Formats: sequence, C-alpha cells, structure tokens
Amino acid sequence: SMKRALYKLKLKPNIAYIDGLFIPKNIKIKCKAIVKGDEKNISIAAASILAKCERDIFMIKLSKKFPQYRWNKNFGYGTKEHLKSLKIYGITKHHRKKFKPIHHILISNKRETL
Repeated sequence: SMKRALYKLKLKPNIAYIDGLFIPKNIKIKCKAIVKGDEKNISIAAASILAKCERDIFMIKLSKKFPQYRWNKNFGYGTKEHLKSLKIYGITKHHRKKFKPIHHILISNKRETL
C-alpha cells in the first residue's frame, strides 16, 4: 500500500521518509527508513496525524453502514465488543484479513466448509 501511495503522488518527492525499519522493495523513489520516525521527523509526525484523522473519518462512515461493529467507538481496534460482533455477524470486506482474530475466523470457516 505504501508503494501504491508513493506512485500516486502528483508531485514526486526527492526523498520519502518511512516510519519504521523497512523500505518497500523495487521502489523507484529514494527512501529513508527511520525507526520511531514520528518522534524524530516532523514530516512523518504530520503524516501520521493526517493518516489517523482520515482513518477515524473512514471508521465513522463505516459505522453508519455497519453499526453492529461499533467502529465509531473502537476505530478498528480489536476490542472485546468488536470481536464478539465478528463472531455473531461475520467479516466484511473492510476487515483486515491478516489481523489475527480475523485470520482465525477465516481459517475456521474454511475448515467448516470442507
């Protein structure tokens, strides 16, 4: 997703600062990984704030479409209430399939259909 985001930029940066240890492979933009970058680099800190605000807005919109998951209260974090809703209502296309509880539900559903 980071690679897609970088390639969609209208203005290509001279360098992209990455919060973390790893840089996406086969990327044609100069990158610098900074561990705890949101604490050390103002650009990463600002991007982090913007990303969290956008995520919160998206989660509020999702909660209107799927009120049973209460995304407006948990903002995508695996609270006990949200995990209970997953067991009752199942998984939507908006759930992260690699998130451990979702992954376990998918595997168990797959086993049940075999």
